[in-house]
Amino acid sequence: MLTRTGPAGVLRGQGYEGAKAASVVAELDVLSALLDSRWRIPGTSVRFGLDALVGLVPILGDAATSIVSAYIVLRARSCGAGNFLVARMLGNVLLDAIVGSVPILGSIFDVYFKANNRNIRLLRQHLAKADISSRRPSKRPA
Repeated sequence: MLTRTGPAGVLRGQGYEGAKAASVVAELDVLSALLDSRWRIPGTSVRFGLDALVGLVPILGDAATSIVSAYIVLRARSCGAGNFLVARMLGNVLLDAIVGSVPILGSIFDVYFKANNRNIRLLRQHLAKADISSRRPSKRPA
């Protein structure tokens, strides 16, 4: 859980504070973009990343990208993601790994599902919600 502390309004998460948590999220965002949306198919707005390309290699490709996706979830946990959010993120990774392991169709699925981008979006929403809830004044009787 994130809490607001001090006059500067620094956010504290499970193990990381404000700037460090923001740095980790930015790092995960770059990794997610590399896996899911690094390149664009010319003449379209369709983006793809290493997940779709490496996924063309049977078994090993999907295993490798699933390990990197699991790393993203673990780092999200260290930024303050709760159990429910982590379960949701792991569900995205698991779905991506299972459907992505189907030859050719799995890579097409990877291009459109983008599990890592989804997970980063979920993490950002969670952190924003935690920040908003920490700003609310407490209801203390006077």
